[in-house]
Amino acid sequence: MVISSTLLFSPLPILNTTFRNHLPLFSPPHCRGRGRGRRPLLLIRAKNGGRGESAEPPDRLISAACYLYPFLDGVHFGRFLLLQFPPFQLFLLPFSPAIRLFRASPLIPLLLFLTLYFAVVRNPSSFSRYVRFNTMQAIVLDVLLIFPDLIEHSFAPQDGIGLNIVMSIDSTVFLFLLISLVYGSTTCLMGQVPRLPIVAEAADRQMRYT
Repeated sequence: MVISSTLLFSPLPILNTTFRNHLPLFSPPHCRGRGRGRRPLLLIRAKNGGRGESAEPPDRLISAACYLYPFLDGVHFGRFLLLQFPPFQLFLLPFSPAIRLFRASPLIPLLLFLTLYFAVVRNPSSFSRYVRFNTMQAIVLDVLLIFPDLIEHSFAPQDGIGLNIVMSIDSTVFLFLLISLVYGSTTCLMGQVPRLPIVAEAADRQMRYT
């Protein structure tokens, strides 16, 4: 079963009329202590005495869920890839309700950002460092989406090489978000620490102040 293109796609200013009738789910919503170098995956000590156990199941689930945030916020970058490779839409089928809810109001991404940062990252009394680090890493990844958004809306090419460049950038960003979601969530469910390139160092730096 393949998601109908008319359900997944919405108009974009940089597209010609060929794409005008595609994608509502994928339109953007309106709206590194000092670095010690990259570290390998480490088991997080449990809060109950540090006996070498991995992170507790609730911490794993919360941390894994946090990586949905940047993916939902940047899923519109996949519109070109999904048009060229429709089978990719099958992967997004389970996320359709979450995508619709996330895009239901331009305030939802902002409220979710504020909730994750102030209620989780800045709340060491209620959440372990494991949860707060993964949440911060997801937030940093989401903030980095500003740059491809700026490129797209600043140039807005209609065709030619400019459009090809934008399509390549958007598809690369989408694939990175997808890989980050799968890698981050799977690693958290295993009780380990996912470290995304560049993102992990920035999250480490922010964790110094929490």
